[in-house]
Amino acid sequence: MSERIEYCLEPFVEALKSFGMNPNRAQIRMFIQYYEMLIKWNQSVNLTAITEFDEVMLKHFIDSASFGILKEPTAGKKLIDVGTGAGFPGIPLKILFPELDVTLIDSLQKRITFLNAVIEQLGLNEIKALHLRAEEAGHQPEYRESFDYCVSRAVANLAVLSEYCIPFVKVGGLFVSYKAADCSKELDEAGTALSHLSAEISNTKDVLLQYKAEQIKRRLVVIRKTAPTQEKYPRKAGIPAKRPLK
Repeated sequence: MSERIEYCLEPFVEALKSFGMNPNRAQIRMFIQYYEMLIKWNQSVNLTAITEFDEVMLKHFIDSASFGILKEPTAGKKLIDVGTGAGFPGIPLKILFPELDVTLIDSLQKRITFLNAVIEQLGLNEIKALHLRAEEAGHQPEYRESFDYCVSRAVANLAVLSEYCIPFVKVGGLFVSYKAADCSKELDEAGTALSHLSAEISNTKDVLLQYKAEQIKRRLVVIRKTAPTQEKYPRKAGIPAKRPLK
């Protein structure tokens, strides 16, 4: 028999409590299963460069969970994670807020195959992983302006990322972008793009991520959809990145 690994979970639980969450044993168990699957699959599928347990806890799980400080998620709400990669932040949010209806989209089928395996292994309901590009999905009636929340940890510039994400959001809904703490210049430069997309920055939330002795400063940029987005957005694949809205 293989030796069972014992994980030190108290710092993780304490970090979640600092965001106002009190995860139960079943939820903690899901995070461990998720971590173990991530490491196993990462040997054959390029999912993440971060594999050491403490780093995954801080830079993937705790970071993803920081959305909870907004205290927005309620039963019946729909959330889409654009460019989800290995499932961040969408799967941690689904674990912590099981009442959310979650859609994960990514442009690489190998990642979607992994995500579907995680969803099945963890027994998650009301969540699906789809092999889609945001530029295409944003024009499909079943997804366009259908979500209460859009989240993304993608590293794209905010003006570019907003064009991918805001078309998914209902009028009055939120796009929450996970950004570095020093993103003020990027926020200033995104103003014109947000105006084109019928949205505006309603709030920014500075967050201190902490796990054991390590700390990371993060900023959540909360963008509210104020009116329907013009049908021409998002533009065709590749154009938003090459010619950001100005």
